[in-house]
Amino acid sequence: MNAHAMAARAGAALLVAIPMAAAHAADTDAALKERGRMLFTGGATPACAVCHTLQDAGATGAVGPSLDELKPDAARVEAVLRKGMGVMPAYGTLPEEDIKALSAYVSQAAGGH
Repeated sequence: MNAHAMAARAGAALLVAIPMAAAHAADTDAALKERGRMLFTGGATPACAVCHTLQDAGATGAVGPSLDELKPDAARVEAVLRKGMGVMPAYGTLPEEDIKALSAYVSQAAGGH
């Protein structure tokens, strides 16, 4: 096989691989969002929705700040989950992947990116 044919074949393989990778990333993002929403609404103890308002989760808690108004980024959510803040307890017993999923979900749902 000559160099042009090899390059064409490699290019074609790349054109197939890129959409597949994008589809996998979208599936991963959707799964992460769903995991985060589940943790927010009831998977974490106590559930975040008990205290916080977050429209995407249908939560109307009034004890903690409205996350829709606060718009925290993922790093801020993660830090508060790990250490607590004010009357909010730390969620140090949550597995690492749950902290990441919850942080990503809250920041994305609240518009904090």
